[in-house]
Amino acid sequence: MNNVRTVSDTKRAFYTIHTRPINSIYRRVVEELMVEMHLLSVNVDFNYDPIYALGVVTTFDRFMQGYRPEDDKVSIFNGICKGLEADPHKYRQDAQWLEEIASRHSGEEMVALLSRSAGPEMEGDFQGILGAIAAKPNFKYSRLFAVGLFTLLEQADLELVKNEKSRQDAVQSICTALNLPPDKLSKDLDLYRSNLEKMIQARSVMDDILAADRKKREDRAKQKGAATVPPGSPE
Repeated sequence: MNNVRTVSDTKRAFYTIHTRPINSIYRRVVEELMVEMHLLSVNVDFNYDPIYALGVVTTFDRFMQGYRPEDDKVSIFNGICKGLEADPHKYRQDAQWLEEIASRHSGEEMVALLSRSAGPEMEGDFQGILGAIAAKPNFKYSRLFAVGLFTLLEQADLELVKNEKSRQDAVQSICTALNLPPDKLSKDLDLYRSNLEKMIQARSVMDDILAADRKKREDRAKQKGAATVPPGSPE
């Protein structure tokens, strides 16, 4: 008997946990992230790790930025994780742990750490995780893992990832050390950054539409108020 959960199972579980409607421009973000995480979770070669968790958290937080009502974001994130029978608090805790590591180091140190050329005194627990990834011949690479790596570099040194040459050099060094596909990782990061920019633009357009609609309502209310005052009446 095949007991592997289906995408439909995950979506059904999600919508029983988060029961409020999802704003239209964000619905695709939520569903695509949920499906991507589901397909990884049922892959026999996939293993959860903190870098993947950081990628999930970063993707969710950045693409859901500006979501209203704000409080719904917690429910949506919890629904995605619990729909996959995962612990949302573990995702958040592991992501925060890595962000704290990145904040303690320069960009050069972070590249050395991720490239496994740092000294043993640098973040031993994290180096152990990286060593396990590098040693696993069938490690399941994913776009979300790539976003986690990118976030670590970005947190350590924003200018490093803004500069194409330094970013590509870092990616090549990390991929060589962790046995990852450099071309695929670079393409995934380019797509991630492009989609993030498109989402920012979409939010800007939506904000403009909402502001224009609000102004029209206010103008109509003023006109209606003025029409109810008889001509010649004292103000």
